Amino acid sequence: MRSIANSNWELVVWRDRGETHVAVRGPETSPTVLDLGPGEGETLGIIFRHGAYLAPMPVSGLVDTAVTSPHTTARSFVLQGEEWETPGYDNADVFVDRLVRAGLLIRDPLVTDVLRGEVPTLVTPRSVQRRVAAATGLTQGAIRQIERARQAVMLLGQGMAAIEVVQRVGYHDQPHLARSLTRFTGRTATQLRRASEDEVLSLLYKTEVAVHP
Repeated sequence: MRSIANSNWELVVWRDRGETHVAVRGPETSPTVLDLGPGEGETLGIIFRHGAYLAPMPVSGLVDTAVTSPHTTARSFVLQGEEWETPGYDNADVFVDRLVRAGLLIRDPLVTDVLRGEVPTLVTPRSVQRRVAAATGLTQGAIRQIERARQAVMLLGQGMAAIEVVQRVGYHDQPHLARSLTRFTGRTATQLRRASEDEVLSLLYKTEVAVHP
């Protein structure tokens, strides 16, 4: 599986050959290729919106890396020294609510608003930059570049021509699109339009970040 660049952090639960693993994965600024083991496995990812972060675990220290739970079973795992119920599809929302009530999961609404394209009037640009970096581990520019590339991948996968993608998401020209795709996905526009049976892309989602021209 090719995991393309991603500006959000996430909590991932996966089961492989009878063992359960849990990890907090930070934003990824470049693509990585994961070798999927033989047999059937199961994976659940909880992707957190920009502006939400774990108070005792700065996102800046998670960029391009992951922290795996030191002790995990099918029922529980350890996060920041405390035991938590391992989340599943049916109780993911409950798990997130518990993190909030415990004071571990905090949200900075200004970061969410800024990345959606709103312009704050009571906060200086320097303060905005600091708060975005603290909550996401990335700069505003890096986030928008990554999310623009992800949006381009989705459009190419739908069959849209490269020149139309350039116009839709605001690249300067096709060479600019090509450089962005290589940097953040490791694939060309042609390769992304042609599905490969040997490799799958990591989950794509509709971005809430303002990336339009």
